[in-house]
Amino acid sequence: MLLAAGFGTRLRPYSLVRPKPLFPVLNRPLLLLLLDMLDTCECSLAVVNGHHLWGQIKEAVAGLPSVRFQYEPDILGTGGSLRQALPEFSDDPVLVMNGDIYHTVNLSQLYQYHRESGNKVTLALHNYPRFNTVRVQDGLVRAFRPEKDSSAAEYLAFTGIHVVDPEIIERIPANRFHHIIDLYESMAVLGERIGFSRIDGSFWQDIGTPEDYLSLHRELLSGCLKKTSEALNLMGQWLVSDTAYLGSSVVLDGWGCIGRAGIGSNVSMKNCVVWDDVDIPAGTHLENAVVAESPRKQYMYIKSGGLP
Repeated sequence: MLLAAGFGTRLRPYSLVRPKPLFPVLNRPLLLLLLDMLDTCECSLAVVNGHHLWGQIKEAVAGLPSVRFQYEPDILGTGGSLRQALPEFSDDPVLVMNGDIYHTVNLSQLYQYHRESGNKVTLALHNYPRFNTVRVQDGLVRAFRPEKDSSAAEYLAFTGIHVVDPEIIERIPANRFHHIIDLYESMAVLGERIGFSRIDGSFWQDIGTPEDYLSLHRELLSGCLKKTSEALNLMGQWLVSDTAYLGSSVVLDGWGCIGRAGIGSNVSMKNCVVWDDVDIPAGTHLENAVVAESPRKQYMYIKSGGLP
């Protein structure tokens, strides 16, 4: 299941125009990139849920034979969404993935580890100090928030990727909001097997803020993941759509992406991501910016205060 119903509050105003899982990554919606990952590990069925701007999510997956769209008129949370989708699943464990992350985790390996481990739940964890809140000990998850005296404890970060047995999903109350971590916390207290697999060697990036979103593109186009874009037709470290229009004397510095957009003459851009359906006026200078069309059909951008 791909969880795609969130509001993306920290990404406003962009998330008022497009739901976070449909933000373009290398000019392609992130959600479709994640579905490609599931295809490579022979996933037979993927459920994608939607609430905020749900019509765009539904349209994005329409016609994909192995994908079921789940409309949620009320926000259900990570647990409530899984509970509603339960009739779609078989008796096999369910792989769950947040729809706002880009990663290189080996999903087949994670899934197989879960099946062989005897765990009821297996979380993909890594050492990511910004988000290290999950306490682990002796191969199991013990708690989901730091304790007052935690100097001797080991804490890791939850990636938003996990495998869970259907019998655990059945415990979630139906037709109501539920946060899956609340269930996992209660299971850990009771000593039930919530295991984990460390994926420290994999790349992982959420797109929770404009800075995170730009940082991902930096890694894809000029950083440690540049090899993932080498098959694309790049202009230096810029990926420019064949459908884009560039006026005269346009200067592209650093790295960036331009979708189906119109760029006026004498425009200069550095470290930017330009979405489809944007017209940037002549003479504009942009740096460290995400550029999108506003609801009023004008272009809007947030200039990052500095990439992480």
